Amino acid sequence: MSLTHVLSVSFGELTLKGANRNQFEKTAIRRVIDALKPWPFEQLYKEQGKFYIEADPAQFPAMIDAVKKVFGIHQVSPAVRVEKEMTAIREAVLYVCREREAKQTVRTFKAETRRTDKRFPMTSPEMNREIGGWVLDATDWTVDVHAPDVYVYVDVRDSVYVYTEKIRGYAGLPVGSSGRGLLLLSGGIDSPVAGFLMARRGMQVDALHFHSYPFTGERSEEKVKKLARILSRFTGPMRFTSVNLLPMQQAIRENCSEREMTILSRRFMMRIAEKIADRDNRQALITGESLGQVASQTVESMHVIDRVTDRLIIRPLVGLDKEEITRWSVEIGTYETSILPFEDCCTVFLPAHPLTKPHLDAIEASEQKMDIETLVQSAVENAITTKIA
Repeated sequence: MSLTHVLSVSFGELTLKGANRNQFEKTAIRRVIDALKPWPFEQLYKEQGKFYIEADPAQFPAMIDAVKKVFGIHQVSPAVRVEKEMTAIREAVLYVCREREAKQTVRTFKAETRRTDKRFPMTSPEMNREIGGWVLDATDWTVDVHAPDVYVYVDVRDSVYVYTEKIRGYAGLPVGSSGRGLLLLSGGIDSPVAGFLMARRGMQVDALHFHSYPFTGERSEEKVKKLARILSRFTGPMRFTSVNLLPMQQAIRENCSEREMTILSRRFMMRIAEKIADRDNRQALITGESLGQVASQTVESMHVIDRVTDRLIIRPLVGLDKEEITRWSVEIGTYETSILPFEDCCTVFLPAHPLTKPHLDAIEASEQKMDIETLVQSAVENAITTKIA
């Protein structure tokens, strides 16, 4: 039997993109090829809405883990490819069943055929009955069409592909297909998840981190860089810019009400982020704010903070609660790093009773007491940018 091991890879919502579908698929495939650089493969080819990677099956677990992290990929399946000949298909079906049985206890199964090539002489229901007969004769499995232990999938295309697993990817859109954003990345749980979710929608993400050195130390900075490195597994390489917010916090402390510290600090952050975004040609700012979670995340606070910039501010977590955000953090691998107990700039000079319903005119009046332009320009000029990959 001539049997070839391949990874069968399915696109997600890219199939709905109409005239732009081809460009989206090309972008996703480029991302997959980049993700697979550590593992050589024989060939990658498209066939009727899917693409296939021919490689050493011993490398499949690591390759699958890399491919499923590429946004735009709906699912990945380790499969075998054979010719459209019934004896070869039967041997392939029994081969994948034996492979699956070696991994787990199987009592029930269901055959599921997709016949994209309508010239194939048997219909999908006819193929399902044929496959079912082969499996029943060769194993002690029984048929369960409602909740089987194993599905036996047969895709009839230019060739025939047989497999028993569908490993879900993160779907979404390929990174780089939906503009460029600048993520305000702290050391907490929320902002890495926000960056992940926007990259999943196709946005190319860079990171901007604010620290308050020497009140926050090098270990705190390294923690955030580690979060950026974890994110880069999904986003690809990113620019990481670090800015010292301490001079602005000291100016606020000396000239303004303690209760305004959080709101005024956030407005400084947005001013600086806008200038960094201009410098790096980033179209939007991304934050990890969730409505009502802390003082600066009330509707009133967000309104006052937003008024300092004309740049689009995207808050992908705004309607999620902490439990939902934490589940995502665990899923993408940032949680254990996020909870490491290091200070960040948001906890420096934290007021005991921060404003939750600030008024724009009062905040702007307080800002008149400071040299906003000089403070912001100095912060931008002294920013340090590195590449994270």
